[in-house]
Amino acid sequence: MSRSPRVRAREIVSEALSGIGSRPARTALTVLGTVLGIGTLVTTLGVSATAGNQIAARFDAATATEVTITVPVPENTERLPPVPWTALDNLSRLNGVTAASGYARSRSGNELPVRSTALHDPTRVSTRKLTVIATDVAFPAAARTAVTTGRFFDRGHVTRHDRVAVLGPEAAEQLGVTRVDQQPAIFVDDQSFSVIGILGPSTRTDQTLLNSAIVVPWSTAETTLRAGPIDTVLVTTALGAAPLVAEQAPVALSPNDPLALQVSAPPDPADLRTGVAQDVSGMLLVLGLVSLVVGALGIANVTLVTVIERTAEIGLRRALGARRRHIAAQFLGESVFVGLLGGVIGASLGILAVVTISVVRNWTPVVDGWLAAGAPAAGAVVGLVAGLYPAFRAASMQPVDALRGPA
Repeated sequence: MSRSPRVRAREIVSEALSGIGSRPARTALTVLGTVLGIGTLVTTLGVSATAGNQIAARFDAATATEVTITVPVPENTERLPPVPWTALDNLSRLNGVTAASGYARSRSGNELPVRSTALHDPTRVSTRKLTVIATDVAFPAAARTAVTTGRFFDRGHVTRHDRVAVLGPEAAEQLGVTRVDQQPAIFVDDQSFSVIGILGPSTRTDQTLLNSAIVVPWSTAETTLRAGPIDTVLVTTALGAAPLVAEQAPVALSPNDPLALQVSAPPDPADLRTGVAQDVSGMLLVLGLVSLVVGALGIANVTLVTVIERTAEIGLRRALGARRRHIAAQFLGESVFVGLLGGVIGASLGILAVVTISVVRNWTPVVDGWLAAGAPAAGAVVGLVAGLYPAFRAASMQPVDALRGPA
């Protein structure tokens, strides 16, 4: 019984590389499919990680420094308020607090009538129902707004119970007040107030009602408009201090019953960064996988065509003693090399794309080292899977049938 000749792994590799090099144009097009798949995969994952990091950074600079505290208002007006105005000073002393203010507002459905003139014009609506907010001098900084026209009231106005008002931008537009140099008067519940300023829009997304409100000193509101106690406290903090301030604020404001206060604090920025990256990655990963599947199908198709074209060669090698596994290993080697080459080129182009996008957007590029290192291996695996069927078909050919050539 004759023994089949021994075929070394080096010879199989040499045959596979020769097969690839004999058709450079076809090989280049086949590699291109894998390049697109791996390149798209690396680019999408890299861009998603970079975008998640950028979004989290912006979140850190804005929303991560905002704490909102809701104070329950007692139904019995004779009871002491849960949070007195003097308690805001205790909150301001907490480490990490950059601004703190509270306000009492007219309840929804009980907005006060406000008009900008004492004359009654029958042709237009001169009286509007608007929210009136009673607050202190730290309100603009805590509400993340600024006076665009005129000025905000100071401690002197609060101490003297002056009838002064600052209008939110939407309230000023509704009342037709555009200038304050002559201190125009408005009438809130038939009580006259001098307008000394107009605010810009508040950047706190949970405080949009401030844009259409009338802002007055809390002392004046208590004596003139019978305003209630503080129902909302706004706090801005230094970056990273919000979680600690959120824990300490209820005790500083209401030491006798801190659990009655509802604190709204931002989520952990690290968790946000991870969540955003995962959401974007999951959405874009599908595109990369689709491109990768297209590349795999391209390798399988070209390898199958190569098997058909080289039928006579396969038959000759089988007749000379090559075993089925040797034929299969040769064609698997070709597809693996094509996938590996596409993975290397695709990973390089993907990393270059991530860096280019980051430079254009002024972002800090984020590319996982394991992703860059594993992309060529992923290309090789794709080539291996894509070459299984063509290699099996080549190995299944009988020498006599193969020598006759393709049917």
